[in-house]
Parts: sequence; C-alpha cells; structure tokens
Amino acid sequence: MRYSKINSELFKNNRKNFCNRIIKNSIAIFHSNDEFPRNGDQNFPFRQNSDFFYLTGIDQEKSILIFAPDYPDPKLREILFLIETNEVIATWEGHKFTKEEAENISGIKNISWLENFDSILHELMSWTVNVYFNFNEYIKYSNEVPYRDLRFAEELKKKNPAHNYFRSAPVLSELRSIKSPIEIELIKNACDITGNAFLRILKFIKPGVKEFEIQAEMEHEFIRSRANGMAYPPIIGSGKNSCVLHYIDNNEECKDGDLILMDFGAEYANYAADITRTIPVNGKFTERQKACYEAVLRVHKKAIKLFVPGNTIEKVNAEVNKMMENEMIGLSLFTEDEVKDQNTEKPLFKKYFMHGTSHYLGLDVHDVGAKHEKFKSGMVLTCEPGIYIREENIGIRIENDILITNKGPVNLSENIPVEVDEIEKLIKNKK
Repeated sequence: MRYSKINSELFKNNRKNFCNRIIKNSIAIFHSNDEFPRNGDQNFPFRQNSDFFYLTGIDQEKSILIFAPDYPDPKLREILFLIETNEVIATWEGHKFTKEEAENISGIKNISWLENFDSILHELMSWTVNVYFNFNEYIKYSNEVPYRDLRFAEELKKKNPAHNYFRSAPVLSELRSIKSPIEIELIKNACDITGNAFLRILKFIKPGVKEFEIQAEMEHEFIRSRANGMAYPPIIGSGKNSCVLHYIDNNEECKDGDLILMDFGAEYANYAADITRTIPVNGKFTERQKACYEAVLRVHKKAIKLFVPGNTIEKVNAEVNKMMENEMIGLSLFTEDEVKDQNTEKPLFKKYFMHGTSHYLGLDVHDVGAKHEKFKSGMVLTCEPGIYIREENIGIRIENDILITNKGPVNLSENIPVEVDEIEKLIKNKK
C-alpha cells in the first residue's frame, strides 16, 4: 500500500454496524471490483469497490467477503476470500496478500482462499433463506456493462430461486454517509495534500504554461505525498474553458489576462478531497474579475453557515440560488425588474449558475447520500457556488469540503488560500 496503514478498528466497526442492521439469519455477499480492460493486453489501474473497502480495507482484486452473523459455527460468520498466490503470479504481478497480512489490515480472522468459496457458500445457502447483494445504486449511475456483484447475483438467483433477496445499498448508504473520526482524518489528509498542490501551482503559474502542465504539477505533489492519485479527472480550464463545467481536456495554453478554474482533489487511502480554486494566470485579477470573484466568495462564506444538522442539500441550493441572484444583479448581469418579469421555470440566474451547490464526499467524490436527507453530525459535503459569464470568458467557482458537526460547520480545507490578496501575493512571491 502506498498510504499509511489504517487502524483496523475502522473496518471492524463498519462490519459490526452493517450486521446489526440486516435481517436475522441472513448472509451478505460483497465482491471486489472487476479489473477493467483498457486495450490490447492491458487493464486500467485497479481501484477497489468503495463498499468492499469500507468493510475490509482490502485493496486487492479477486476478493470476496461473506457475512453470516447468526450462523451456528462462529468461524463462518465472517469470511474473507483472497486469491492464493503462486510462483507465476509472484513473478508477473508481484506480491499478493498473505492470510496474516489480510487479517492485520481488515481484522477478519477467517481468511480463506478463493478455491474454497463455492463449497462454503453452498453450506451457508443451505442454512439461510435471506441473502443480501451489493449493487451500485448511486442515482446518476448508468453502465451497460454488468459488474461483478451484478453478474454474481443473477447467477446465484438462478441456482437458488426460492431464497429471499435483499439490497445492501440502503444500509451502507446510511452508514457511509456518517464519517467516523478515522475517516474524517483521512479526508482531511486528502485535503491537505490538495492544498499543498495548490501552493505548488501558485509558484508555477504564468502566461504561456499549458493546462496539462498544471495537471502534471498537481499529480507530482499528490504522488510524492502518498496519495493514490487524482480522486477524479481534474478540471483545469483557462479562459473560455473556465466556463465549461466538466472540461477535462486540459490541453490549451493559459494566456495573459485570463482566469484559470481548477477543480481537483487528491485521493488518499481511497478517500477523496474535492477542491476548486480560480486564479488569474498573470497573478493579478482585473477589476471585473475581482468583482465577480468576490461576489462568489461572499456567497461561499454565507453558504458554509448553512451546513448544520437538520438542513438539506435542497434547502442549501434554494438559499444559495437567491444569494447568487442578488450578486448577479449587483454585477449588472440583469436587473431587479427583469427578475420580477422572468419565467420562473427558467430563472435568469440559471444562465450564469447552472449547477447545485453541494454533494456528499467520502470514498467516492460524489458519495452516497440524498438531496432531501437531513444533515447529521459526521457528514462531509462540498460547498461550491460559482458564476460563469461565457461572453466575458469569466468562470469562477470556489469549493471547500465541509464537515457537519453539532457545534457548527468545519471547513476541512480552510488552510487552502482563497482570498484575493493572499492569492495575488503568493503568485507574486514565487520563491
């Protein structure tokens, strides 16, 4: 593992909490992610299934976890199956976990090789009538390729049609949305690494550099800090590209007088940071750029105060939309009279601020959680108002990662510079 060892108590507690929430006399089955083909004989770099990692801490392919918390034999109540290495695997692919290593990481005492999976599963299926499957139920997820958990579920149901089948996703979504202290530290670490990359960029940025060169600076800092890499494809948009919400080509030149919007985050121990900063390429905001930037920053600071228990993403969106509308009037993008006469189905602010203000953050950059769900202590969400004036090539977004607590919101990325004067000073003093 590139990252430092995580306390196995995290995974033990996660498994305990899951088992306490499922029907009695049930089993639950979880698979590691597929290895996805890239081209020729190559695969994409492996990234573990977030639910599987949440329950085991195991970052290895071809792994299976089974729970049977009420099974008469205690040895079969929690089993982790791993691929057994051999000389060929060791020569071509490198080290695979030993049983001792897997137990040390996960806290699971019964580690078995994959060759034993079918016989043990048959024994457990003969005992139970209730089976939990793990599916990707993220609301925006859509994929034509059936993944490992889905393929397995379809096959098992064919062989065992009389069993009762349930979904693990609702249980895991509830659990994963509340971060433990260990998880919060991992996210904070990802934020700190991201902040160091931003400081590196402030020393590097100047007219004439390419967007992909900035990406290279980010990746350099991430990797040297033991991060897995990028939590998602970074958005590094200068000039007109700053107004493209999901611009990831990152292949154009940063020109004198332009702004550059950078939406990026490190992934540390599979936990994501998600930060956006917008800076002037030449180190100095124009008066118009500064006015637009400070309008977004004012909204951002007010919006953070909304991240308290009992609120929801829907309510935050509604409040921030009103704030942004008022700021847009102040920026002369439209008038109060035009707002009064606007089509409420197509409000004027939507032309310049067309995305939501927040999403959940954790093992996935767009983590589990619903827009209507009430905020609870331990949740982590982004706060990211923005303004995009395409006719002026001004795209500005400011994003930080916010922890909900009973004592008020905590900005996990508060150490990353955001004020105009501070950004300009850091760019100017590149030493």
